[in-house]
Amino acid sequence: MTMPWNEQASGSTQPHEAGESDSLKLLPLWSIILAILVFVGSQWYFDSAPPSHRRPGTLPMHLIMGYMTSAALSSYILLIGYVSRDVKRRNMSAALWMLLVVVMPGGIGAVVYFLLRQPVMIRCPSCNTELAAGLHFCPQCRFQVAPVCGQCFRGVQITDAFCPQCGHDVSQDGGPARLHAYSDS
Repeated sequence: MTMPWNEQASGSTQPHEAGESDSLKLLPLWSIILAILVFVGSQWYFDSAPPSHRRPGTLPMHLIMGYMTSAALSSYILLIGYVSRDVKRRNMSAALWMLLVVVMPGGIGAVVYFLLRQPVMIRCPSCNTELAAGLHFCPQCRFQVAPVCGQCFRGVQITDAFCPQCGHDVSQDGGPARLHAYSDS
């Protein structure tokens, strides 16, 4: 994922569109299609049960339970698809985590995955070293990958005029030109 302050450094000239959703790109097409098929199939299964096997007056409950079961199965398939893409993005063992998420009952594997997953890694535009997403400087080449206050060196937003921690005037720091891509001046 390219941060707004890294777009000019990486050579990208296209602006990031506000309507674009990066989280939906993590759902693979196979999981979306399979979730739709499972939802439709389980709805057909619940609706095709002969009315003679149902007690009188239980039709609304039967429809609600069919819908809830279909939605739960489809959501679980989408969750498996998300984990299959997210695990690769975080450089973790895909086979191990997919097995854990699929085999552990009741979604416990997915909960364990979300508790133990590694942070998203980004690459330094200067030396191509893998960095944790929260770092402000590359530990290999000291390249500034995120805006920081010139006085306390804590992270600031690119639109901040003053540091929220110490009150320092961030616009006077003279940071790299690539970090001023979205500023007013």
